[in-house]
This record gives sequence, structure tokens and C-alpha cells, in this order.
Amino acid sequence: MKIERPNADPLTKADLAHLDTLKAIVESVVADGLVTNDERDYIDRVIWADGEATPQELNLVQDLIWSKVQAGDIVLEWS
Repeated sequence: MKIERPNADPLTKADLAHLDTLKAIVESVVADGLVTNDERDYIDRVIWADGEATPQELNLVQDLIWSKVQAGDIVLEWS
């Protein structure tokens, strides 16, 4: 399902750079097939570095982590 946000401000160059950084971090975290609690905390800190979690950041995490967890391709450490 595609969600449109017609009133949303367009992403700035800084926003796009932040998304690229987040994507690189998440891809390196999931490469070994396990997301540890520390790695999850690190991703959270990166997302919230500017004081907000944007829909684009959440979609990125959904695409790169949660969809793979649901498919059984990676495992989340749970404590």
C-alpha cells in the first residue's frame, strides 16, 4: 500500500544524506543475519539524532529489517 503525504515538506539534501547514512548503517548491521540489542539501540540513536523519526526513516527500517525478520532471513536478539 502506498501512502502519500501531500502536505509534507520535500526532503532536503541533509535529509537525503541522513537517509543514505542510515541505510548504510542498517545494511551493515543486517549483513551477518543477526541484529543485536546494541545494534538496534545504535540504529535508534541514528534515527532520533535530530529529535524526530521521519516516515522515510521508519519506512527504510521496515524495508531493510522488519521485512527480513518476518521472512526469517535475519534474527533479532531479544533480551
